[in-house]
Amino acid sequence: MARMHADEHAIDTTLVRRLVHGQFPRWADLPITPLASGGTVNAVYRLGDSLTVRLPLTEGGAADIEKERRALAALGELPMAVPAVVAVGEPGEGYPLPWAVHGWLDGAPALEGRPARGLAEFVLAVRANRAAGPPARRGRPLSTMDSFAREAIDELSRTDEPFDAAAARAVWAEALDAPQWTGPPCWVHGDLMPGNLLLRDGRLSGVLDWATAGVGDPAIDLIPAWNLLTADTRGAFRDAVAPDDATWARGRGRALAMAVIQLPYYRHTNPVISANARYVLAELGVLTSSR
Repeated sequence: MARMHADEHAIDTTLVRRLVHGQFPRWADLPITPLASGGTVNAVYRLGDSLTVRLPLTEGGAADIEKERRALAALGELPMAVPAVVAVGEPGEGYPLPWAVHGWLDGAPALEGRPARGLAEFVLAVRANRAAGPPARRGRPLSTMDSFAREAIDELSRTDEPFDAAAARAVWAEALDAPQWTGPPCWVHGDLMPGNLLLRDGRLSGVLDWATAGVGDPAIDLIPAWNLLTADTRGAFRDAVAPDDATWARGRGRALAMAVIQLPYYRHTNPVISANARYVLAELGVLTSSR
């Protein structure tokens, strides 16, 4: 598989083993296993039975370790399990970035088209927090994404994907025309992709990847309505979260923008992300078929 990013660092089990052995000898005898993941920011390895090692793929992901820790400290107790940072490693062995050891969370990643009980409860619990927080990475006004979304729609229309660019532009225009968020500061997770949602017996049990969390437009946490749910389950999620029509429209727009940006970029390098982008576009009615 080709690298996802031009500036991506080469990471493999041998490197991870050298880093762990050199900096955390108490874990030197634990087995290290690469984890299949659709993640685009970190390479993830299981360390023994109770830990994971996460190494940023690029320089841009290095700051996420501290961002995630600060966000979780500000949010406090949540109704689902979240990753605990057990240790932070330093650059070494030819790897130039800090890296982290997290506690393992049980559960299987959510799958498109299958229900995730407790999802609305989680979204509302995060939103209810009134602690001060940093601006959410994806919580800014939708207009700040306009040029990126339009360029991505144009780029995707030039591929062989069965993509209806005119329909996509209509969804995007509706989202832009919707009134913007003017409510009180609102906490959001900001990256509720299926791979970040862990389920046990069909119920949400844990949520990963908090580097994008912060205060912003709550519409961003509606994206599971299209990247995970179906037409038959979407309404129940909407009823439980109870967004107004404008926030729902912005949520559709954010789901569209993420998908049209992801698909051209990852279609040959990340099958998990590209498949999910196609799923979103199909649910939005702008992809005539999925692969």
